[in-house]
Amino acid sequence: MLFMIIVKASKNSEAGNFPSSKLIEAMTKYNEELVKAGVRVMAKGLHPSSNGIRLSFPKPGEKPVVTDGPFTETKELIAGFILIDVKSREEAIEWAMRMPDPQGHGEGQIELRQVFEAPELTNKPQ
Repeated sequence: MLFMIIVKASKNSEAGNFPSSKLIEAMTKYNEELVKAGVRVMAKGLHPSSNGIRLSFPKPGEKPVVTDGPFTETKELIAGFILIDVKSREEAIEWAMRMPDPQGHGEGQIELRQVFEAPELTNKPQ
């Protein structure tokens, strides 16, 4: 089962501030544990939304509207993600619980979401 651990953005990450060396060390150790256990598929941090581009589709069938960042609603933004391949929802939760505070300033918040896989999309009820 694929799960994405989504690191939510914060005022600190949106300001483009890099994590402390202590947090980088803790996150490196966490990622090494994921790799050693054979569950990490990918992990990436994202630039602040000031480098972002948002496409919205306000009218069906028409071209999307392009908006340059920054985007003001920090709580709706993500700062990074880790994709893990685990045997169960419970295992995904266990791995997410082991992650250090990803912001390191008491602002950290993560979200855990299961990824749709091909068989689920082809066997959907009509």
